[in-house]
Amino acid sequence: MELKNAVAIVTGGARGIGRGIACALAEEGARVAVADLPATDADRQETIAEIERLGGDALAVDVDVRDFAQAQAMVEAARAKWGRVDILVNNAGVIAIGPVVAFAEEDWDRVMDVNLKGTFLCSKAVGPHLMQQRSGRIINLSSIAGKKGRGGSSCYSATKFGIIGFTQALAHEMAPFDVTVNAICPGEVNTYMWREVLSPAIGAMAGVSADEAFEGFIKTQVPMGRPQTVEDMGQAAVFLCRADNITGIALNVNGGTEMA
Repeated sequence: MELKNAVAIVTGGARGIGRGIACALAEEGARVAVADLPATDADRQETIAEIERLGGDALAVDVDVRDFAQAQAMVEAARAKWGRVDILVNNAGVIAIGPVVAFAEEDWDRVMDVNLKGTFLCSKAVGPHLMQQRSGRIINLSSIAGKKGRGGSSCYSATKFGIIGFTQALAHEMAPFDVTVNAICPGEVNTYMWREVLSPAIGAMAGVSADEAFEGFIKTQVPMGRPQTVEDMGQAAVFLCRADNITGIALNVNGGTEMA
């Protein structure tokens, strides 16, 4: 796919990996709808300002990915501004951790609804348009937690495994319309989930600070010995958008933490 003037929607695009992907696509000439919750607007405006600094065109769109009507409105907002949609990046996600026996049902439902149901609803909303124009890209954000389950991350891992299965099934459905569907599996990216949830939890168990926990994890668990960045995820998204004959894969971008 030629990315210059292509129209992309990035959910959860206000910060972190979503921002990295939105900016990478914009740098290649794509026009980007930065879709996120209204509460993220300060961060979202920073993302839009960065896209504009890169010479790109961006649109702020409010969306709660758990609501199909809002997902449809998100797609229509991009179409109203630019006339089409070519790329959907399902990046919006949340995390909660804890052992199964103590895990709250409401936390399970929230993580499932945002991560897995949200990916389904946004894909369902954009699918008919991509099928009609007989071209497009859908990129879903999974995780290394979608390749291997670990104690304390049952719910998050279940959603990310589910996203890989969903990606493969949707890839079969969309292939006759020349639409590819792929997943990216990030590893250790020091964004909100690591800084505010995972690193503090690992640190508490090890009796060290959150920063020390993150650095220790990188040294002991990542073969390449360094964390990944939001820019790495942006490069992966650009690659998958350009790749005309790759569909149904779950691409590891994790420094070798998971290789399967």
